[in-house]
Amino acid sequence: MIYGVTSNPSIFNNAIAKTNDYDRDLIPLLKQGKTSLEIFENLAVKDIQAACDLFADLYRSTDGHDGFVSLEVAPTLANDTDGTCEEASRIWQLVDRPNLMVKIPATMAGIPAIKHSIAAGINVNVTLIFSQERYEKVMDAYLSGLELRAQANKSLDRVASVASFFVSRMDSKVDKALEAIQSDGGNNAAKAGELMGKSAIANAKLAYQKFSSIFVGERFKKLQAKGGQIQRPLWASTSTKNPAYPDTMYVDTLIGPHTVNTVPPQTLDAFNHHGEVAETIEKDLPHARQVLASLEELGISIANVTHELEEEGVSSFSTAFESLLTAIEDRRTEAM
Repeated sequence: MIYGVTSNPSIFNNAIAKTNDYDRDLIPLLKQGKTSLEIFENLAVKDIQAACDLFADLYRSTDGHDGFVSLEVAPTLANDTDGTCEEASRIWQLVDRPNLMVKIPATMAGIPAIKHSIAAGINVNVTLIFSQERYEKVMDAYLSGLELRAQANKSLDRVASVASFFVSRMDSKVDKALEAIQSDGGNNAAKAGELMGKSAIANAKLAYQKFSSIFVGERFKKLQAKGGQIQRPLWASTSTKNPAYPDTMYVDTLIGPHTVNTVPPQTLDAFNHHGEVAETIEKDLPHARQVLASLEELGISIANVTHELEEEGVSSFSTAFESLLTAIEDRRTEAM
């Protein structure tokens, strides 16, 4: 069952630039002389509101635990704490739906914005998490935000959050380093081959262990007693980039209590066809630890890899956002 929907600049860009699906709403806005940013916001808000309404019954029937729809703050604000706080608040008020989640990146500038937004009662989808260490900061920001609400005698029960931990991109980057070691043909070539396609799942499984330890702790229990919800781990980027890998490997291996998986349509179809539903998230944990330790032994720094992935993720979303605005301008030229 589908329990919610997410969006990002790439998805909107593909829909606006490569289809005519938005023409009925887009062309009148172009003729009104609105800027590309104003047009995008108009289209996005309308879409997200409709999606929120579509999931409203699910949201109500699960007492505010499912049925969320996510909309991202402008990627250009990824390193601007104050700007992100202001934009998150503006988007929350503009969409005006209780089952909206505002997407905030887990950059160092994003961490305090997450805390601020949760304290303000805004649902947050924390995106672009790659490292276990940053994930711990994300969970701390969420709990700190709830604590601020509790101190102010504000309700906690309707504030929801997910932490989007990106998976497949790690394999893509680590595998390139492993391929380089293999091509050298030295003593570590065979070991490098054995580690191909293993880093992402290992990293995610160990991140889940961080989640498990924090959300059974006394700090959260105090908040839970006041209505605080668990910040669920969400596996993002779960389509396989390497055609040699099983097409559901980032779904089958990461199933467990409280987990969410945002799957693209083709991966969802594949999982419905031949995926396996079983609690797998805590299986093979010693192997997961050994995988990451072995990578370090080969000179592949997990800290460096995840730092690069964060920078690339921010850059990629910013580029997609700029491409989206350019696509709208191109449609303006065509319409005139």
